[in-house]
Amino acid sequence: MLLQQAKEEYALAMKAAHRELKARLSQGGQPYPAVLTDVLEEKDIGAVQELGILDIPTDRIVGVTTAGRIHAFTDNFRPLLSQESEFAAKWVSLCAAHLGDEGIRDPITCCEYMGKFYVKEGNKRVSVLRHFGAARIPAQVQRILPQPSESPEYQAYLAFLEFFKATGLYEIQFRNPGDYAELLSHLGKSPGEAWNSWERKTFSAGYQYFREAFAALKMDRLELLPEEALLLWLQVYPFRDLGQMSTGELKKALAGLRPDVLALAEAEPVEVRTEPLQAEFKTGILDWFVAPHLNVAFVHPLDPIRSSWILGHDQGREYLEKQLKDRVTVRSYFHADTPELAEQLLEQAVEEGAQVVFTTTPQLSRPTLKVAVKYPKVKFLNCSVDAPYSSIRTYYGRIYEAKFITGAIAGAMANNDRIGYIGTNPIFGVPASINAFALGAQLTNPRARIDLRWSCMAGTPQKDFLQKGIRVISNRDVPTPEQKFLDVCSYGTYYLDDDGNLTPLGSPCWLWGHFYETVVRSILSGAWEKEQTSSRAVNYWFGMDSGVIDVTLTEKLHPGMQALAESLRNQLRQGMLDPFCRKIYAQDGSLKNDGSRGFTPDELLHMDWLCENVDGSIPEYDQVEPFAKPIIRALGIHRDQIPPEMEGSL
Repeated sequence: MLLQQAKEEYALAMKAAHRELKARLSQGGQPYPAVLTDVLEEKDIGAVQELGILDIPTDRIVGVTTAGRIHAFTDNFRPLLSQESEFAAKWVSLCAAHLGDEGIRDPITCCEYMGKFYVKEGNKRVSVLRHFGAARIPAQVQRILPQPSESPEYQAYLAFLEFFKATGLYEIQFRNPGDYAELLSHLGKSPGEAWNSWERKTFSAGYQYFREAFAALKMDRLELLPEEALLLWLQVYPFRDLGQMSTGELKKALAGLRPDVLALAEAEPVEVRTEPLQAEFKTGILDWFVAPHLNVAFVHPLDPIRSSWILGHDQGREYLEKQLKDRVTVRSYFHADTPELAEQLLEQAVEEGAQVVFTTTPQLSRPTLKVAVKYPKVKFLNCSVDAPYSSIRTYYGRIYEAKFITGAIAGAMANNDRIGYIGTNPIFGVPASINAFALGAQLTNPRARIDLRWSCMAGTPQKDFLQKGIRVISNRDVPTPEQKFLDVCSYGTYYLDDDGNLTPLGSPCWLWGHFYETVVRSILSGAWEKEQTSSRAVNYWFGMDSGVIDVTLTEKLHPGMQALAESLRNQLRQGMLDPFCRKIYAQDGSLKNDGSRGFTPDELLHMDWLCENVDGSIPEYDQVEPFAKPIIRALGIHRDQIPPEMEGSL
């Protein structure tokens, strides 16, 4: 009985194998298992390690050690030889053992190279067990180590070896070395912390469950590893949910993340859009009878009284209501200052009818994502940059354009050629602002040097500047165009005269109302839907041409400087001036631009170097004060190098 069933199974497996063979050949692919001797032919080999008997994942078995009988199998180890062959008889015998009480007990022997397995003895056992969907197989493993190199593949493999040493798991093999630490943080484990057998079994079972749902939704066909998709999942759901969800619930939850999975699968997951939104209303005949209307919500971590940043956004809300009047109904939600409170307020906003939700700080990006995947018909936007989530859109301002103008003013006012600059946080776009300011200063004073300090570090930058005789200082930007922020001289660029009097000069400012109006108009007009032309995440990064960024100038500014600032502002608004389209050298003397081009938005956002006339450096994560660490963790230019925070558990 078992023998007859085994013969039928061989017939099914062989039929599937020939379909695979035909498909691989028609696509020009390699239809047979890889051969380790071919893989190693042109590579330098390091040490060899005996790992003993391990349970290895069957999907990591990719080939055989020598080319002896590779034509007996497809690359998936399905059998190709006829049912009358000796090979088929042995396969059937093994299959019958597997179906019976005896089972297949003997481990295979194999070599591991760069995280993949090549069978030395036992390829028919692999074939039978794969045919029946076995996730793991016992194997006597010999590891062949490559020679050290600087290649990304080798660096990723080194990180895997450290992960394997602690966990004993082969299932997880990231392409980005930093992903291992992120995974461990979601599981409540520290790098290097040894796992016990219960933890290994629990994780392996949960991950296999996740992979099956991932494959069932055909996401395994994307250029994205299932372990990379798991990291996205863990941004939204705790790992323990994998043990509590039914198969249907898991598939539904994972399907909700599909847009974000598709974005991550892109070579460049974030699409930075610098052009102003199309914001015209439709003028169809139906508009004569029914005017479109939107319910809009704003969710803030603080309130306008405690935070000037929130004040700027709240004034943007007022501007939106004034411009669109009866076309919008707006509600504001304050004090979303923990992830739990943020989720509650976001849920409340949706329950109260919000169709568009703006969250106004980068720290709210993860709570926004968690709620956005639950309500795909609601449009969510978060004020941040470089977030690879397609379920939400992000937005920020090209403040470096206005910094170029205030840099030009500072250069002209610096009698001793020295200018102080107080940076905020080393996050995306900030080095571009520092460099634009330095280039603006060179425009009016080729000898100008910028003394860079940071408000996120311990110390008293302004006091130090004054003691060093620096009379012109650039501080934080004003949150709104109101003159009161400029006049107190704790914002913007200002001048200290010999009598100790502070005189404001000018400052970049944010006009969030222009952004909110154009976004809402684009939704009302239908332009929003037309803009989603790919699966990539969308990041709006608007500048002076959109009206979102401007410069506030003091009346005390010299008329000549006023005229220069106005001229630069007009050129930037019209797209006639690029502050970075010139020859630029970095602090280390390297040529960053030969003057023949400008920088791309991606180059500007991820700029991590400083111009040659800047004295100072970009601080590392462990150098900043505790209050600055959350935003640097979220948007820091070196965030991939920051150890993840511990959260979650197995």
